[in-house]
Amino acid sequence: MTDQTLAPPSALPRAIPDRPRWSLSPKVRRAVLTVHIVTSVGLLGDCATLLAASLYAAGADDPAAATSTYELMSVFSFVFGIPLSFASLISGLVIGFATKWGVLRHWWVTAKLLLIVSVILVGALVIGPSEAIMIDGDGGRETALSIAAGYQIAALLLATSLSVFKPRGRTRR
Repeated sequence: MTDQTLAPPSALPRAIPDRPRWSLSPKVRRAVLTVHIVTSVGLLGDCATLLAASLYAAGADDPAAATSTYELMSVFSFVFGIPLSFASLISGLVIGFATKWGVLRHWWVTAKLLLIVSVILVGALVIGPSEAIMIDGDGGRETALSIAAGYQIAALLLATSLSVFKPRGRTRR
């Protein structure tokens, strides 16, 4: 054996320290966590409303009622969906940078980040354009709207479950 000895695992440097990048006081951290929870729950409610409205409009016998419902969906997406999505994303990033969990250290946090980004993308690329098509009276996007809203609900429920259970496992990063 050479004069190099193996160091015990506790003496090896860690690739990523467990200390947060930012330091927040406990009150500020709790306030940001509260904002994150409230905006995430609000977003879940908005997505549930979009799903219920899309199902109602798809089955409506009155075209005027369906159009009005799609217009209301568009308002809900703009007034609630967009701000709540970005508030949830930003508050989640702040929490990640200010806690031991990090943003890309643990796979469940990374999964939550990818889920909220996917919710935003589905809203921007599927729900928004589909609502516009349906308001114009062109039709044919009923199924896409319902599936997209259903996906958003499933993604947000999965993100909530990951927050509660915090499955073990670190990313390679």
